[in-house]
Amino acid sequence: MKLISIVIPCFNEAGNISLYYLAMEKMYHKLQSQRDYLNHEYIFVDDGSSDETLDEIEKLQEKDPSKVHYISFSRNFGKEAAFLAGLQASKGDYVAVMDVDLQDPPEMMPMMVSGIMDEGYDIVGCRRIDRSGEPIIRSFFAKLFYKFINLISKTKMVDGVRDYRLMTRQVVNAILQMKEYNRFSKGIFSWVGFKTKYLPYKNIERKSGKSHFNFWKLLNYSLDGIVDFSDVPLSIASFVGIGSCILAILGIIFVIIRKLIFGDPVSGWASLVTIILFIGGIQLFCLGIVGKYIGRIYLEVKHRPNYVIKKKK
Repeated sequence: MKLISIVIPCFNEAGNISLYYLAMEKMYHKLQSQRDYLNHEYIFVDDGSSDETLDEIEKLQEKDPSKVHYISFSRNFGKEAAFLAGLQASKGDYVAVMDVDLQDPPEMMPMMVSGIMDEGYDIVGCRRIDRSGEPIIRSFFAKLFYKFINLISKTKMVDGVRDYRLMTRQVVNAILQMKEYNRFSKGIFSWVGFKTKYLPYKNIERKSGKSHFNFWKLLNYSLDGIVDFSDVPLSIASFVGIGSCILAILGIIFVIIRKLIFGDPVSGWASLVTIILFIGGIQLFCLGIVGKYIGRIYLEVKHRPNYVIKKKK
């Protein structure tokens, strides 16, 4: 028997747990009628939820102890930590990661299984071909992020790709070899390589509750991705500094020539203050970029665990 481990991070998703389980079991009955050598397990990762998420998971575990397992964090450590914990706990020959809100359609799993078992792919993921139902400003900045990250990073990321994917054990082992504290899964999945296929689908609304990712959280997540997979911003800071120095030198030459030819004194405190503020702003901008990278190094060298487990079964 081949085993598929399904990693499901959960944060305040009490209303979706049972719906997800029923939808997945319905899908697997159809899948196992075609491939009776496949078995599956669920690894729910409760990311420090404050609602009844853990209670709902425990009910499922009591109902189906052979297939349902869970990990509960001591507090909210974030989705990346939940992914890592689930992958580390998985035992399957194949491992899937997906959200519990059913925006990742279970009915695509048979096609993902076919992509790996019949077509020889190592990773089969899902890619949204539209962003219907998503705020316009969020869609705009998401597309802008993918264009920018692909411009400055050697690790290419496909626009619209979800975390929802099925991977071979070899891929999972490669991902687990990456020990960094600061983790950006979309980049990690791409960085490890392997033969990959993406299945297109239209955006699906959540079955229950609201997304916990607002605009600012997504913006910060995007900045993390840029810092984790590109050092180009550091080069930009250097070029901006060099450019400012060149402009300053040109300005000094202009003032000296004007004084020698026309004899005019340098006048105007407003223009002087403006220039000082402009140069100061550039310096702070560059320091901010450098500080972002130093902050990441600071977190890495502490060697803190990515998560703390409170309960596991």
